[in-house]
Amino acid sequence: MPETHERIREMPLEQVMGERFGRYSKYIIQERALPDIRDGLKPVQRRILYAMYRDGNTADKPFKKAAKAVGNIMGNYHPHGDSSIYGALVFLSQDWKMREPLIEMHGNNGSMDGDSPAAMRYTESRLAKISNVLLEDIDKETVPMVLNFDDTAYEPTVLPARFPNLLVNGSTGISSGYATEIPPHNLGEVLDATIHLLKHPDASLEDLMTFVKGPDFPTGGIVMGKKGLRDAYKTGKGRIQVRAKTHIEEIRGHRQQIVVTEIPYLVNKAQLVKKIDEIRVSRELDGISEVRDETDRHGLSIVIELKKDADAQNILNYLLKNTDLQVSYNFNMVAIAHMTPVQVGLKRILAAYLEHEEEVVTKRTQFDLKKASDRLEIIQGLIKAMSILDQVIKVIRASKNKADAKKNLVAEFAFTDRQAEAIVSLQLYRLTNTDVLALQAEEEELTGKIAAYEKILADSKVLQKEIIKELRAVKKEFGSDRRSEISDETARVEVDEKALITEESVRVLISRDGYIKRSSMRSFQSTEAGDNGLPETDRVVYEGSLSTLTNLYLFTNHGNLIYRPVHELVESKWKDVGQHLSQELGLAADESIIRVFALEALDDPDLAFLLATNDGFIKQVALADLQPTRTYKSRAIMAMKMKGEDSRVITVDLAKTSEKREITLFTNQAFALKYDIDEVPQVGARAAGVKSINLKEDDYVVACLVTDPQYEDLLKVGLVTQRGAFKQMPLKLIGKTSRAKRGVLVLRNLKTKPHRIVALKAYGQNHELILITSSLRKQVIRTSDHPVGDRQSNGSFVIDVKTDGEAKELLMGRPLPDQARDVGRLF
Repeated sequence: MPETHERIREMPLEQVMGERFGRYSKYIIQERALPDIRDGLKPVQRRILYAMYRDGNTADKPFKKAAKAVGNIMGNYHPHGDSSIYGALVFLSQDWKMREPLIEMHGNNGSMDGDSPAAMRYTESRLAKISNVLLEDIDKETVPMVLNFDDTAYEPTVLPARFPNLLVNGSTGISSGYATEIPPHNLGEVLDATIHLLKHPDASLEDLMTFVKGPDFPTGGIVMGKKGLRDAYKTGKGRIQVRAKTHIEEIRGHRQQIVVTEIPYLVNKAQLVKKIDEIRVSRELDGISEVRDETDRHGLSIVIELKKDADAQNILNYLLKNTDLQVSYNFNMVAIAHMTPVQVGLKRILAAYLEHEEEVVTKRTQFDLKKASDRLEIIQGLIKAMSILDQVIKVIRASKNKADAKKNLVAEFAFTDRQAEAIVSLQLYRLTNTDVLALQAEEEELTGKIAAYEKILADSKVLQKEIIKELRAVKKEFGSDRRSEISDETARVEVDEKALITEESVRVLISRDGYIKRSSMRSFQSTEAGDNGLPETDRVVYEGSLSTLTNLYLFTNHGNLIYRPVHELVESKWKDVGQHLSQELGLAADESIIRVFALEALDDPDLAFLLATNDGFIKQVALADLQPTRTYKSRAIMAMKMKGEDSRVITVDLAKTSEKREITLFTNQAFALKYDIDEVPQVGARAAGVKSINLKEDDYVVACLVTDPQYEDLLKVGLVTQRGAFKQMPLKLIGKTSRAKRGVLVLRNLKTKPHRIVALKAYGQNHELILITSSLRKQVIRTSDHPVGDRQSNGSFVIDVKTDGEAKELLMGRPLPDQARDVGRLF
């Protein structure tokens, strides 16, 4: 019974996916994304060069349509999309990406501004002269050849590459699990290092780096970071900074301009100019009057014209720090060596190239030796035949045919088969004396060549001399001066931020719901009083005239800190609502601004913030621990960790650690507790703090006052209850104890409908207080109209909760002038 083979197999999905992905990964690593360590080319680049070489599309021939080259490459060697092939072909021609372009193009091949090249039907291309050096001797069996995708032609697995192209032109690629980033280098320096390593195989990295000083980008620039260079050349990974080449010029009107003549590698020039101009338009940096791209056929030129009296060097430093005038370049030198991706350093790359070069020269010499030996054999046979010409003719005439003649010549005169073939194929005109002399001269020349070839193959030192001679010839013909400057200067850029800002006085407003705006004093003064543009349901948390050099700290009830320099606030008319913080960073639906501080400097070691929550926690955090982060524009800084879902910060105060202060807390159930601020420890920004007061169940902290004890006799507290009562009492009636106690009652405790504190304010002189209810009604309370009570009183009713709504908020109004007195700094 014949065997049956199952065509369908059941396999786990994990096994199938793993196997297929493994095959795919291996393919794109070896056959698409990573360059070969020997010739520095990816398969598509190698196929482009070989196909154009085979088509005769070389530097000594006229240009041909790029579409023809792409068609040949796609049809014979690279069965992928024409756009990807054309993209790779164009890349090889772009002199701002390739240190030594391998293809010459007629027509638009893109630009440094990111412009796309013209379609391949419009452009023409041919191999650059230096590409001949990569392909030289490919027909002398110097490299392995394999069948193409449809087995109709052969293609090389590597090019002979008579110079280390991997370093000279670099490479960039991303594959599955691997990526490579190798910068371009100077051809002359790389060849000098190669020759030195060939002469001194034990040369150290320091020795090689005396020749290869660093990358040599086609766009020039200044390379900074010698430690990063050494790490990269040692391990294959390292980081350097590449800075644009600039200079400052004096122009008319006692002004200056910054001129950029070289930009970092792979930076889009148009995007760079646009970014600098955006900085000018947004007034992020004051001092730039105009930005122009004056690049022409004479070279790159970006002109940044400055305003009068602008600090040119400081502005340049700012642009270096905030634009692509200075960028990081990360070495990640990964290449295919012996069919395996490896991370390689400078010496490994040069050693692998020399190994390849020795193999190529050896195989070429073997090929030339065989060819010369075969020719010498024929020449010697022809010379011998000339010397016995009459006998040779006699034997040939006596033969039946060509094959018989060859056989008789071999038998009669001991000619070899190849010599006999040459003799019977000899034309009569070559039987002259002149031709005999030419044959003798050729014999002498071939004998010398064969001796030289045998010497190369027999002596490794002679082989090395031959390689060195050829490398020096390449350097002589194609070597060029270094374009990128290697600098010992540090890449760190110091910017005096204040010097970049024009100092002026502006009006700033910040609301509870997150609206923030900055207006000119002229706009503020010309707007009708009270017309601040805020919605009726919102209220002002901070309003004042500030310098543009001031820093704003905005604290929210969720324990977050938002940092904003005044000069970065969007300028608007005073009657406009302004910008909402949610346009730049996310605020929770119930998150609001509770306190704003305007700080001239952020380096005062004596300043600390005191934060208290409604669930009974309190902490101090130093200003030094709440410094702006790099991402302050898009992300708030945590100032206090919230313990529970309903935890909210109710109070934020700024206090000097060197000054004596007292804290008084009031709870909803009318407990009050006073103690020294020294009992509150200073902790980090992400800490929750310590217990502030011992709360009863369902009780919560309503307010936390920070006061100066020397003014305690002058301070009064006005509080409002949920039932609409108002009471004021001296703060000194609350005795000082210690932290985390229950405290004393400040309202008389009723058995039915007890009063609960919902809001309070402290003041040193009589004020108008504004009570806002749940129905948004406003009730003005003149404190001079109410008696100062003791701890046991519940005050008097000021609103009817049934008609006016429950009391929600108590705001400080204007002081009453008839009672005004100077009490110094109370809080």
